[in-house]
Amino acid sequence: MTERLKIKLSIADRVYPLTIDPAQEEGLRKAAKNIEQLAKKFEQNYAVRDKQDVLAMCALQFASKIEQGGIEKQEDNQEVVERLRSLDSLIASTLSAQ
Repeated sequence: MTERLKIKLSIADRVYPLTIDPAQEEGLRKAAKNIEQLAKKFEQNYAVRDKQDVLAMCALQFASKIEQGGIEKQEDNQEVVERLRSLDSLIASTLSAQ
């Protein structure tokens, strides 16, 4: 059994202590850094009332990227299925003509 790791992440001027699997550390630290960078960008470019507004906009930004990626993947999968059906039809017609 892998030993758990205790880390502290700082997000929006708050420290969050976490107990994680060591394999998660790099991803969590990168995620926290990305949140901090995006929050700073929102604070600099928009009239923001408080940290909660900034964090809500960060959450929306990251969630929309995930959703858009899922939509694009689904569209790609549909295109692949259509191409495979076309190839299958072509093969079937070629075999039946012989």
